[in-house]
Parts: sequence; structure tokens; C-alpha cells
Amino acid sequence: MRERRRTLGLTQREVVGRLASQGSRTTNRALSSMENGRGLDLGLLPDLAESLECTVTYLLGLAEDPHCWQPDHDGRPPVRAVQPVLEEAGRAAGVLGPEIPTGFAAPGRIRRRGRPIAADGG
Repeated sequence: MRERRRTLGLTQREVVGRLASQGSRTTNRALSSMENGRGLDLGLLPDLAESLECTVTYLLGLAEDPHCWQPDHDGRPPVRAVQPVLEEAGRAAGVLGPEIPTGFAAPGRIRRRGRPIAADGG
């Protein structure tokens, strides 16, 4: 995103102004965060693409050409879908359960000799 903005010779303030003229509100700080890979607002992607005169595919890093909608295919095998580690290990899948992973302690829980305290305090 930053690379495209700089290629067009735009400041963050100018991009924020372009977004505002399209009805999308954001700040320089929010744009800076997005350029640094933090806090990407997916709802802004189409307007960002228009403001930066490129495609959403390009902004997501899937195309080298800023005007190309099709992702690049460089001969690498497709990325494997992410599977929960617990599922691959043969344990129950879920956010953390129904089985809690070995060694897991919820935030704020005290560990005793490397083991989390049981829910009943023992």
C-alpha cells in the first residue's frame, strides 16, 4: 500500500482526502497502521484501491501489476489451508477445546511447577 502511494507521489493526507471524497472516513494514523500491516480495514479496500488507482488484488499482494484483477501464478504450489494444530495432533478441535491443550493456562491464571491450576483451585 505504501509502495503504491509513493509511486503515485501521494502523501498519507492526500490518500485520506481521496477516501473522504468517496465517503470513506479514516485518519492518517489509521492509514499508517494499514501500511505497516496492522489493523487493515477490509471495508476500505475497494475505496483504497480506487484512491490508489489499483485493484484490491494488488493491495492484497496477490498481483504484481497494479491494474490486474487476476492473482499471479508463479508456479509455486498453492498454500495449504490452515488446520488447527489440535486437530492435526488428533485432539478435539475448537477454539481451545472441548479439550484444553496441555500446558495451557488462561490469562491471569497462576502456574505451579509448570502446571496450570485446576478450575477448582487445586
